[in-house]
Amino acid sequence: MAGKHDDEQLLVQRNSSAAAAASFVAGADDIPPITNLRDFSREFCAESAKLWFLAGPAIFTTICQYSLGAVTQVFAGQVGTLELAAVSVENSVIAGFSLGTMVGMGSALETLCGQAYGAGQVDMLGVYLQRSWVILLATSTLLTLTYIFAAPLLLLIGQPASISRAAGTFAIWMLPQLFAYALNFPMAKFLQAQSKMAVMAGIATAALVLHAALNWALLVVNPSWSLAGAAALLDGAWWFIVAAQFVYVVGGGCGKAWGGFTWKAFRNLWGFVRLSLASAVMVCLEIWYFMVLILFAGYLKDAEVSVAALSICMNILGWTIMAAFGMNAAISVRISNELGAGHPRTARFSLVVAVVSSFMVGVALALILMVTKDHYPSLFSNDSAVKRVVTDMTPLLALCIVINNVQPVLSGVAIGAGWQAAVAYVNIGCYYLFGIPLGLILGYQFDMGVMGIWSGMMAGTVLQTLVLYWMIYKTNWNTEASNAEDRIKKWG
Repeated sequence: MAGKHDDEQLLVQRNSSAAAAASFVAGADDIPPITNLRDFSREFCAESAKLWFLAGPAIFTTICQYSLGAVTQVFAGQVGTLELAAVSVENSVIAGFSLGTMVGMGSALETLCGQAYGAGQVDMLGVYLQRSWVILLATSTLLTLTYIFAAPLLLLIGQPASISRAAGTFAIWMLPQLFAYALNFPMAKFLQAQSKMAVMAGIATAALVLHAALNWALLVVNPSWSLAGAAALLDGAWWFIVAAQFVYVVGGGCGKAWGGFTWKAFRNLWGFVRLSLASAVMVCLEIWYFMVLILFAGYLKDAEVSVAALSICMNILGWTIMAAFGMNAAISVRISNELGAGHPRTARFSLVVAVVSSFMVGVALALILMVTKDHYPSLFSNDSAVKRVVTDMTPLLALCIVINNVQPVLSGVAIGAGWQAAVAYVNIGCYYLFGIPLGLILGYQFDMGVMGIWSGMMAGTVLQTLVLYWMIYKTNWNTEASNAEDRIKKWG
């Protein structure tokens, strides 16, 4: 009798385990099957609310942080023309390179923290955060060489000697910002995974307001501060963000997600480094792709007009893409959370909602641009030649806005699912082996100028978007949910 009872208990345990596994793969709390338009509308509205709850503050945070450097440039222009040029070059070249690297490497936390949070293993988030700090601080130490040798590097790529020297000096003073990047971006992903976007938005707003006020008080009222003052204020703004986020994290704002400093942060570092490097390559390849566009435009026959017109278009694209970056962060959180929780159908539906929403935003922005194409160039330039080129490029810019509102969402899915290494190879092929060569051929060989260069590079972006769409279309989301569970076990 005892043996029979033991066999029955073993059978019950096995059935319970099988049910638990099936529950994880199928998603016990997954969305119900959608059979009609009413079901679709109901679930679409519910998922849209979740996405915009994350995307809204993320967009605002990105705009505020993006504006810190812009504010410094504006007030540096009040000090002098050389100072303005030095700040602009340092921000776009030296700090831009470091920013891309740090944001990319910090994106590894979007995968790990998001999936761990979704799986209920909240206590691992603090460990992941500290591992990322270790890796990014080591990386920032290596990147100090680009700041120390900024002047000769800028001379090497053809910048005027006076600007190179001034920007090189400014770069040395901006070294504290580099280490602020290393601490800030992991904390941002750590908070993002827990949907604490409003906290980040509040801190970024306070930093921007203080930064603008201090710049006005110290650079306009007392111009003797010069570049040293501009650097100190920008460094201070970023360290204010780091300090405020750190106080929130360790002060109990994240509950069990922060369990204090631990030696576990130094375990499994190599696997973490590989995912961080893959993330860095993936993100940097996208950022640098559009940076080289302006570089190539500088070699055209009418370089001054081409670069000016392209700079206006890229400036507009930069501001409009903030919505896409916010949705990128939101969909990354939703995908990683839902896969970590074992809800593959919800993850897939969240992707559909994000793509549709971003596409509609992109179309709305593109239509506004097309309607005002004969008027908005005057806001940026009085040169008739520049305005004519910008007007001619507006249809291409509008198309670019639509595509670049969808593409980051697909990249966010890749980050949320942990596909960074695969997407890095896709970016190399689509951007650098297809887009750039095609742009150079159209721009120089077919004498299409800046329109040809941008058209070729846009073709690379379209190809990359199609490849990402194909990868997502072919994805087995049940398998991805299982992979998320394995990843949590491996690195937890």
